[in-house]
Amino acid sequence: KDTEKEMLKEREREKKEREKKKEKREKGLKEKEMEREKERKKERKRKKEKRKEREKGHRKRDVEREREREKRKRKKEREKRERTQRKRDGERERKKERKKEKERKKKRE
Repeated sequence: KDTEKEMLKEREREKKEREKKKEKREKGLKEKEMEREKERKKERKRKKEKRKEREKGHRKRDVEREREREKRKRKKEREKRERTQRKRDGERERKKERKKEKERKKKRE
């Protein structure tokens, strides 16, 4: 009987030890998982910051491109105005010349 009781006690003690080990292992695993999650969170934050920086650079570049585009557009419009003005001036000159020619003809006659 004594040995039976001792064996039961021994089994109970072993069972408790196994439970303790299991809990300890689970606790360790949980802590590792939490640590990994923290790292993932930090990594996501770092990536987000990098992306923000990159986008800021892109915005800067886009603004610069837009400015250049506007500049080219204004230049083109100015050149167009100048061309039409030269054309009008040329027409006026030719008209004046024709008028003078007519007057010369009249004087000759």
